[in-house]
Amino acid sequence: MHPNLILFTAPYAAAIGLLAAGLAINVIVNRVKTGVDFGDGGHASLAKAIRAHGNLTEHAPIALLLIALAELIGSPSTMIHVLAAALVVARLASAYGLLSAQTQTPGRQLGASLTILVDVVASVLIFYRVVTMMAGGSGA
Repeated sequence: MHPNLILFTAPYAAAIGLLAAGLAINVIVNRVKTGVDFGDGGHASLAKAIRAHGNLTEHAPIALLLIALAELIGSPSTMIHVLAAALVVARLASAYGLLSAQTQTPGRQLGASLTILVDVVASVLIFYRVVTMMAGGSGA
C-alpha cells in the first residue's frame, strides 16, 4: 500500500459525501415544492432541510480533514476507523434530529456532541503523533 494514501478515511468520507448529496437533494425538492428560491420563505420543512444540509457542511469537512491528517501521519488504523465511524454516526444523528424538529432533539445533541468529540480526539491524536515523531519515537 502506498504510504500517502488515506485508504481508511476514504470510505467514510464517501459516506459523508453521499449524505451531503442526499441533504442537498432534499433542499432542492423542498425549494421546488414551496416555490422558494432564496431563504426559507417561512416554510418549516424548507428551513429544516436548509439547516440540516448547512450543519453538515459546517462541521464534517474539518472533522474529515483532521481524521485524514491523523491517518497520513501514521496514527493507528483502529483509531482512524473509530473516529471516522463516530463521525458518520454523528452526522446521521444530527441530520435526522435537524430534519425531525426545529427544537432540540436527542439526534441533534448526539450529533453535535459526538462531532466535537471527534474533532478534539483527532486533534489531540495529531499533536501526540507529531510530538512523538519529532522526538524520534514511533508514537504507536
